[in-house]
Amino acid sequence: MKVKTNSAFDILSLLRLSFQVSNAFRNYKKQEPYRSELFSLDQMNQHGEALARSHKLMKRNTSDQLLNRLDENEKTLLDVRKLLVESIRLGKSITPAEEWLLDNFYLIEEQVIIARKHLPKGYSEDLPYLSNGISVGMPRVYDIVLEIISHSDGRVDIKGLTSFIASYQKNTLLTLGELWAIPIMLRLAVIENLRRISGSLALDMIDQNLAEYWADKMIDTVEKEPGDLILTIADMARSKPVMEGSFVAAFTRKLQGRGPTLALPLSWMEQQLTGVGSSSSDLVMQENHKQAADQVSVRNSIVTLRFLGTMDWQEFVETLSGVEQVLRQDRFGTY
Repeated sequence: MKVKTNSAFDILSLLRLSFQVSNAFRNYKKQEPYRSELFSLDQMNQHGEALARSHKLMKRNTSDQLLNRLDENEKTLLDVRKLLVESIRLGKSITPAEEWLLDNFYLIEEQVIIARKHLPKGYSEDLPYLSNGISVGMPRVYDIVLEIISHSDGRVDIKGLTSFIASYQKNTLLTLGELWAIPIMLRLAVIENLRRISGSLALDMIDQNLAEYWADKMIDTVEKEPGDLILTIADMARSKPVMEGSFVAAFTRKLQGRGPTLALPLSWMEQQLTGVGSSSSDLVMQENHKQAADQVSVRNSIVTLRFLGTMDWQEFVETLSGVEQVLRQDRFGTY
């Protein structure tokens, strides 16, 4: 993103707007990480059966959206990596989730290349598409892997995956093409989930930098012109900062314990939060929980990408294929 300004505040504000746009509402759902209630193996199996009963298919498939989504996901992930690299270059600290993402970015890039190679244009158009649910207009098998990822926080292994697909097929058999598409769809879904988490991480990092920008400005004002502090607070108020966990935590951390004068902007912030039924302590706690959750999700997603590269998918498909099971019952042994 090219920015024609020398103002640190303007640059940060434009960066935030850029990532907000990439994480805005789309026609399928808000771009939040795939996180639902964590299920045990038994619960996952029950969910697989229920999911099969809920799925309804289109009579005619729509156009393939998955390649376009892969391109969008790759672009956002690359933008986030640039932001992380630049932050480190400037001496900024990064969260454990961001560190996981950066350290394993080579693996994500490899998986994007593999996904694009195994998903030629028009590939998914031959798969059954859904006419209902949050994945309406998308391949049925894509929604299946989204459900697995959502209820496992991105951690997929062969036992859980095989068990879930077998449970789904108690009600509805998947086509052979769908079974072979599972590793491709898992790659796409994990990459998209990483992009959703990354977009959120980028916004948090920008908000943290904005908070530090204003806090440093106030510290500088108190040192040089203490009487102008109220004007600096007014400037920040006019900029309408996003009073969410990352901003509040960084702003509080920077100014807390620096004397009674710098307690004034903290008091102002607390009043703003009280007006919307919140408090700085609540938001700081939420931010800590979010960072922990993001770290687990990114780590699980990276582990799943590694798993996808080591699996024997032919054995997986043969184990779950209804046609394969029938052919294996040939009493003459011809098959």
